[in-house]
Amino acid sequence: MRRGGLALVALLIVFSAAVLPILVLADSVSHSEARLLRDEVREMFYHAFDGYMEHAFPLDELRPLTCKGEDTLGGYALTLIDSLDMLALLGDHERFAAAVEWVGKNVRFDIDKTVSVFETTIRILGGLLSAHLIASDYATGMRIPSYDNELLHLSEDLAKRLLPAFDTPTGIPYGSVNLLRGVDENESKITSTAGGGTLTLEFGVLSRLTNNPIFEQVTKNAVRGIWARRSRINLVGAHINVFTGEWTQKDAGIGTSIDSFYEYLLKAYLLFGDEEYLFMFQEAYKAAMRYLYHDPWYVEVNMNSAVTVWPLFNSLQAFWPGLQVLAGDIDPAMRTHAAFFSVWKKYGFTPEGFNLASFVVQNGQKSYPLRPELIESTYWLFKATRNPRYLDAGRDMITSIQYGAHCPCGYCHIEDVETHKQDDHMESFFLAETVKYLWLLFDLAVGPDNIVENGPYKYIFSTEGHILPASPQISLASEHCSYLGSYCRAGQQQGYGTADISLDQRETNDTEHISWDRSIPHPKMHDSFSTSGFIKGFCPGLTHWQKFGLSYTEEQGQSQETDSQSQSQTRSVFVIAKPTPKQSVISHQNDHHEIEESSQDSGKLSSSSDNADAQAVDQ
Repeated sequence: MRRGGLALVALLIVFSAAVLPILVLADSVSHSEARLLRDEVREMFYHAFDGYMEHAFPLDELRPLTCKGEDTLGGYALTLIDSLDMLALLGDHERFAAAVEWVGKNVRFDIDKTVSVFETTIRILGGLLSAHLIASDYATGMRIPSYDNELLHLSEDLAKRLLPAFDTPTGIPYGSVNLLRGVDENESKITSTAGGGTLTLEFGVLSRLTNNPIFEQVTKNAVRGIWARRSRINLVGAHINVFTGEWTQKDAGIGTSIDSFYEYLLKAYLLFGDEEYLFMFQEAYKAAMRYLYHDPWYVEVNMNSAVTVWPLFNSLQAFWPGLQVLAGDIDPAMRTHAAFFSVWKKYGFTPEGFNLASFVVQNGQKSYPLRPELIESTYWLFKATRNPRYLDAGRDMITSIQYGAHCPCGYCHIEDVETHKQDDHMESFFLAETVKYLWLLFDLAVGPDNIVENGPYKYIFSTEGHILPASPQISLASEHCSYLGSYCRAGQQQGYGTADISLDQRETNDTEHISWDRSIPHPKMHDSFSTSGFIKGFCPGLTHWQKFGLSYTEEQGQSQETDSQSQSQTRSVFVIAKPTPKQSVISHQNDHHEIEESSQDSGKLSSSSDNADAQAVDQ
């Protein structure tokens, strides 16, 4: 096994050196070309959106080859709802207003259908909330005069219908729920980590808009339920039993079934200012970089032993460099993005799975369903560095999609990235995310003219690409509220120290380090404020361990020899939008040298042990 691990490391180094130089060969995108590319992406959006409205609406999604529609989630115009904030980003007042009016009058959720809690939350609930926040606010420039909170009422009704899924002993929700009858008695008790831990942004925003704490409470309890069952080395598995809390799949990674769990830990802190999420993210991120990262790639390991079980790049991992930008860890983000993009260059798209041992497409994972993750990371890295190579990458992505995925009525899935055979399906996230991040990338390059870059607030993107504003009503930044998601009865609140973060620091896009010392109380203590008879703040009944998420449930038989001595360290977390001089435009030649040097320093993959819970892939 050790010999196989060393061979795999050598292959990773050779592969990186062989393919990464192609990233610097393209001519840089000029300002005028960037403008043309932005306009081309706009046309891509309307080709797909108009195709959906003409041939599929009000069904959920479009079949772009045959120009027909299909219901795939709940039968409530999924693609239209998922596209609402993109219409607003494009400044399309007429279509945005018409779409909001139609949804408010025609969409209902009192239907006898069983739906995914995760997909319904990120696509439907997130789409409704984002559109509501845009349509109801004069400051966005997209205020609809006749709008009367119809989308907010729909959001609250939908969320209440999802609440029965959270009625489990662990607090981790079922994967599916019937919108009319609740959880079916035969519903599976197994859910994914991402499915149970990627609900906090949407439900948290809804609690703040409705003054009803229950939505935020249940989703935070779900995150705590997952985090409390992490391994001794702070890794989480892929699937868990929501009744027993037992991990049914112990593979830890940053991709399939886990990805957005990491994402929402950081973004919940950035949006709500909740330090408990930041603490969990710091510990989880440190463990991921220690046990999953083999510069510049990431592998899957056993969550208890850290033994490599799956040396695979899967396409959902591609969101990670963008998350690293938000966390301020730019250098590894650049190297990993270069590696991931080399796979795109090799095939014209990223396959669902790419084997890092043989450097071929993983059998059975050859498709590209128009995923946005690599494009999303490209946008964030350009925003952080202004390096023109990310515009080159964006141009290549547009070319691939236009020539490989363009269909008569929209854009098709790619069934096989090696043959570019098309499949008759177009996910709603193509409009909600894929073209959105491409458009934002080139709009930023030519001088941004959209509410994300020039609007009244700083925005956090949900995992579905919906924009959620860090407004005072939502982020509570102006109150400096000492709030870790606990709700106490009036008169029971107790003051605790908060992060030493000024309002200016929280709401600027300049590079600002945000750190805190938990042992030092904040000198300014602020009274909590009441919300529907409750007080937001620390409950005295919570232990120190509960407040900061330190307690965890250890499974029987878990290895006691695993290194668990890593201590929590304060890390600086910040959002970068304006580059420092060192992050400004770097020559392609320098990029090439940096990538080659980082490739030579690739870490060794973990070798297997006789006592491991899972077997490493033997090469």
